Amino acid sequence: MIRVLVADDQSMVRAGLVTLMNAEPDIDVVAAVADGAEAVRVARDLHPDVVCMDVRMPRVDGVEATRLLCGPGVPDPIPVLVLTTFDIDDYLFGALDAGASGFLLKDAEPQVLMGALRAVAAGEGTIDQSLTRRVLQEVAARRPIAPLATGRVPSQLTPRELDILLLLAHGLSNEEIAAQLVVEVSTVKSHLARMMPTLDVTSRLQAAVWAYRHRVVEIPD
Repeated sequence: MIRVLVADDQSMVRAGLVTLMNAEPDIDVVAAVADGAEAVRVARDLHPDVVCMDVRMPRVDGVEATRLLCGPGVPDPIPVLVLTTFDIDDYLFGALDAGASGFLLKDAEPQVLMGALRAVAAGEGTIDQSLTRRVLQEVAARRPIAPLATGRVPSQLTPRELDILLLLAHGLSNEEIAAQLVVEVSTVKSHLARMMPTLDVTSRLQAAVWAYRHRVVEIPD
């Protein structure tokens, strides 16, 4: 069972999300809160599998709450899926920098939201497909970092880990990466688990963003 905490300051939206999620046989909403400060307090107390976080909330916004739950230096991070009505704005990049494992627009279809929750709970991360290309382009434009030649990729990465990073950055799932490299899915997950601390990231999504920011892969046309 995937245990979810919902954080949204709009009571109708919050109630709707809770109803949708609790209708799924493998998802259980353990709490629903109205602001970021409460989200942090309750999440630290209940330690859900995923926090479904609105970004624009009173007291503490979703970006800061995300940073407190899964940002750099957090000893026991809790995965966050960010939901918003806004697509390309500073909230998105703030959420990515804060350590969010996924980003989804609120008008996504219910099955897309449920799939995103399951992906984040499984450690795979997700981002709204309608935003992916623009996000990558904006990441490169807003976070300019000198390109890394293959030989300058962190020396701790093995050739196989680099292969996985490149496929990950092109949007492949763990299963698709395993099929491409003719290995077990568990092998891909093991490589990812070792790779992410090396890159100082906390999710597959963060690893993909790292690859684009450092120009390890090309931005799609």
